[in-house]
Amino acid sequence: MRATLENEMGLIKEVKIGFSWTTFFFGFFPALFRGDLKWAAIIFVATLAIGSFTLGLGSWIVTIVFAFIYNKLYIKDLIEKGYLPASEESRMKLESAGIPVNRVA
Repeated sequence: MRATLENEMGLIKEVKIGFSWTTFFFGFFPALFRGDLKWAAIIFVATLAIGSFTLGLGSWIVTIVFAFIYNKLYIKDLIEKGYLPASEESRMKLESAGIPVNRVA
């Protein structure tokens, strides 16, 4: 499921809601390519930290956990930066996924 977010300058971002297959397969790289440096660094450091204690096997655990939560974290960060749903349909999709939004752009 996808939603469209728009900021006050008219910049539009289409975001995926739900499980992040790209994070599952590629770890911190999707966050890095989206320009989400904060979460890219957090995923990278968590993967290194857990992986170093478990000879690399624990890094899969971090990847699986972030695959379930990363898209929601990314959308919440965009909303905090001033992005709003571009339509009522996008707002309803976000709210059905547990992401509260006050208004539509």
